[in-house]
Amino acid sequence: MQSIETLTLQDDEVARMVIDAEDVACVHPAHSAEHALLVLIKSGYSAIPVVGSDGVVAGVISKTMILDRILGLERIEFDSLSNFLVQDVMNVDVPRIRQNQTFIRALQVSIDAPFLCVEDDDGQFIGLLARRGILALVHNAIRQTKHPS
Repeated sequence: MQSIETLTLQDDEVARMVIDAEDVACVHPAHSAEHALLVLIKSGYSAIPVVGSDGVVAGVISKTMILDRILGLERIEFDSLSNFLVQDVMNVDVPRIRQNQTFIRALQVSIDAPFLCVEDDDGQFIGLLARRGILALVHNAIRQTKHPS
């Protein structure tokens, strides 16, 4: 394994951790919040990317964002789920990184995010890098430094 400081997201070790966009659960900004909640529940994730028709990440949506929106004073207003769209509730502050950036940059950005949206140079969504994969690589690097083979 090369040094963590010299790794980029294009290096084999890191590139293998990127989940291809085709395999990522995501929704479109124009989908209903009800549809988004179903995707979130069925996928088992607490948050997923929102990707527009142009292939660009528009935001992130989570179960919490949707549930906060339907929480009334006296009850949860499930009926209102079909009355608003993903774009009405999504967070546009997306944790993202370009595929040619360094692993250290990915590590920095992942501190406050469970996943990073990986984009090509044109801003197209190409996949997801989970914090779990980043931590696994760091863990292995530390182990190899302490106990080189």
